[in-house]
Amino acid sequence: MFFNAEHFTTVWKQESQATARLLEKLTDASLALPKGEDIRTVGRAAWHVVTTMPEMAGHVGIPVEGVTYTDPVPARAAVIVEAYRKAAASILKAVEKWPEADFLKEDDMYGQMWKRGQSLWALVTHEIHHRGQLTVLMRLAGLPVVGVYGPSKEEWSQYGAKPPEV
Repeated sequence: MFFNAEHFTTVWKQESQATARLLEKLTDASLALPKGEDIRTVGRAAWHVVTTMPEMAGHVGIPVEGVTYTDPVPARAAVIVEAYRKAAASILKAVEKWPEADFLKEDDMYGQMWKRGQSLWALVTHEIHHRGQLTVLMRLAGLPVVGVYGPSKEEWSQYGAKPPEV
């Protein structure tokens, strides 16, 4: 749970930059991959990260620019990246202005009363969760991924090391 704007903005900047770097690896052709029953495509998974921001942030009164929860998955990867950056920036801009008391205000979040600091924590961890899923889908689609909390397979050589065995 977040208790002040400084803590949230530090974490949000780090996590949203990591997500943006990952989304930048998407290609238009990859958005429909992988093909399979009961599995999200790269495009659907990436777009879910984007469209969840206005949905969740709306519960705590944060207006999110550039996208709504019901917008269809774009056909172009660049549209996903731009929508993500705009939405993430609008959340940061709004929360940076919150006094500490706002983090303890309660709002209805899916039928439960949550403190705003808890809702923001859920927003961050939700993104982290789906970012992990997206990396797996990207691998299945043949895309490179970026390291977030350490180097990805493709990045080990930058550290003079061999990638871990698969």
